[in-house]
Amino acid sequence: MNVPPLTPAGVERIGRAVARHVESGAMPGAVWLVARGDHVHAGAVGHTDVGRTTEVRRDTLFRIASITKPIAAVCALSCVEDGLFRLDEPVDRLLPELADRTVLEHEDAPLGWVVPARRPIRVRDLLTFTMGLGILAVPPGAVPLIDAMEELALGQGPPAPAEVPDPDEWLRRLGTLPLLHQPGDRWLYNTGADVLGVLVARATGQPFDEALCERVLDPLGMVDTAFWVPPEKLDRFVPAYATDPASGALTELDPPDGQWSRPPAFPSAAAGLVSTVDDLLAFGRMLLAGGVGPSGRILSRAAVAAMTSDQLTPAQKVDSLSEGQWHGLGWGFGVSVVTRRTDLAGSVGAYGWDGGLGTCWRNDPAEQLVTLLMTQAAWTSPAPPAVCEDFRTAAWVALDD
Repeated sequence: MNVPPLTPAGVERIGRAVARHVESGAMPGAVWLVARGDHVHAGAVGHTDVGRTTEVRRDTLFRIASITKPIAAVCALSCVEDGLFRLDEPVDRLLPELADRTVLEHEDAPLGWVVPARRPIRVRDLLTFTMGLGILAVPPGAVPLIDAMEELALGQGPPAPAEVPDPDEWLRRLGTLPLLHQPGDRWLYNTGADVLGVLVARATGQPFDEALCERVLDPLGMVDTAFWVPPEKLDRFVPAYATDPASGALTELDPPDGQWSRPPAFPSAAAGLVSTVDDLLAFGRMLLAGGVGPSGRILSRAAVAAMTSDQLTPAQKVDSLSEGQWHGLGWGFGVSVVTRRTDLAGSVGAYGWDGGLGTCWRNDPAEQLVTLLMTQAAWTSPAPPAVCEDFRTAAWVALDD
């Protein structure tokens, strides 16, 4: 599709929108990229850290957190296409630890109050986050099962790769717990993606990080995307910061030589990757091209269409990360999908996902648009922060044809 670039005034507006938030102190720096067809516009503003020691650049490395999920979904769908497992196959063959599940009588029941699962967990349930288990935005003590997941170090809170056991031990621990809801009944965030990574590893006979490289990262030339940062790249890697929701003050969560400076025992398909805007651009463009990357096809057009379509029924959209999440949105395989236009940023059919450590991505097939924003400041709530909303709005307003 031949499409025009963004307007010069629109590109300037995008840069100002992002710079305003950096100048306010909301984050030390930011890198943004908007691509339309063959036209790419990008900018970098601010510094890698609060000490303002180094300016951020287009090739700066950021923790992309939950943007890992759609990349993992593409890897899993490639396994489906290779016949390693089927979408509606029970996971029991490859993940016997999750066979014969029990389910809590109600969400806040004690762990022993269970009933049998009505059916097995299926591969589709992992991709759509309907396996019956996931994280909830509840205080400690409100839901015993959520507390148990925390006690077992299953890594279902903010990403902390050094604290999670290896995949076999991780799955063993998960298998000791009941489900929160019956398989297929409700969307519950996050856990399905990590289970999906273990499934891919067992199906391919490779560690998940190796399977991901072979099937997705290497063919797309995503040379800076990985579960850890080697020493020769640490000078391009930013710290991660937490933001005090009341004062806006930033405190360091993880330094460049911290938890992501060595290979993790558990390569998390939910939130483990680091990347750059140009690596993620390659991923976004592959999906816009119907599964074709620079070196050939990664996924079939049918797989991309299924991945980026709303896979949920209204009954499954009960739980959410934030109020109003399902107003105009659905969920595909690892991505959120725009089902009704409710703002300026995104046509019906646009899709993508964000990372709670400070990153945002969305594709808009109708406009042949990829939008990417990378910061090092963690979100203060499940709803996107102001910088993300302002960036997206400016990107779509910059279209003039």
